[in-house]
Amino acid sequence: MASWYTGDTVVNGVRLHFTRTGGNKPPVVLAHGFSDAGLCWTPVAQALEADYDLVMVDARGHGFSDAPETGYTLAQMAGDLRGVIAGLGLVRPALIGHSMGGGITLALAGLYPDVPGAIILEDAGALEASDFPRRQQGEENPFLARLTRLQAKTHDELIAEIRASSGWPEGELRPWADAKLPFNLRAAQLDPTEGTSWAELMPRITCPALLITADLDRGALVRPEMARAMQQQVPQLHIAHIPGAGHNIRREQFDRYIAVVRSFLGSWAASYQ
Repeated sequence: MASWYTGDTVVNGVRLHFTRTGGNKPPVVLAHGFSDAGLCWTPVAQALEADYDLVMVDARGHGFSDAPETGYTLAQMAGDLRGVIAGLGLVRPALIGHSMGGGITLALAGLYPDVPGAIILEDAGALEASDFPRRQQGEENPFLARLTRLQAKTHDELIAEIRASSGWPEGELRPWADAKLPFNLRAAQLDPTEGTSWAELMPRITCPALLITADLDRGALVRPEMARAMQQQVPQLHIAHIPGAGHNIRREQFDRYIAVVRSFLGSWAASYQ
């Protein structure tokens, strides 16, 4: 991590922060989940930095990026990520996205098919309104309620809570807690289904693609039937199921996760120019 560096780039008037491992290596852009931040990818970046130039981006409203009043949709944030890629001069990088970041990655690949060289989705897919029943029923925004509760805690209290409830490795705890306190509650406006027509976007995806799924009974979101439907729309999509994990696959089964990611990236990088 000593050689990693940070910076900012402005996309459509929004300052977006990133951390980069650097080096003349194939570039891989990492898109984090809701309420996380770029450095939540630290264990993955440490595992891959010998072979890849990892770029960890803070989404709008997250980490050290600006928090504009609006624009918290997958399409808008896909445009943000496209701007970061262009601003850094990256040419057809691979993208890895978890949860919200996976939705952003998927939207980017459909909206701007010439931008990504390959995509990896960690428990993320073509989610529809029916996948968020609490929103449909008009209940309190669960994102806002959860983050309001978490931000009432101290940093040490956050680490203690996630240590007790998750069973994650110690290296995952501090980055997770670090992301929660600077999170801007404007970002809780996120609606993963607003303005996104997957039926139109999915067939436009042309790059190699990998979907990593996990166990529904442990909290994973992507159902087998959704994965199959995605594969019908994107025939080059590979699906890798990692048992013993829920929504946070890499945090719960890191060795299996990183082996799958290494294999896929290795095939992509072999032809990267």
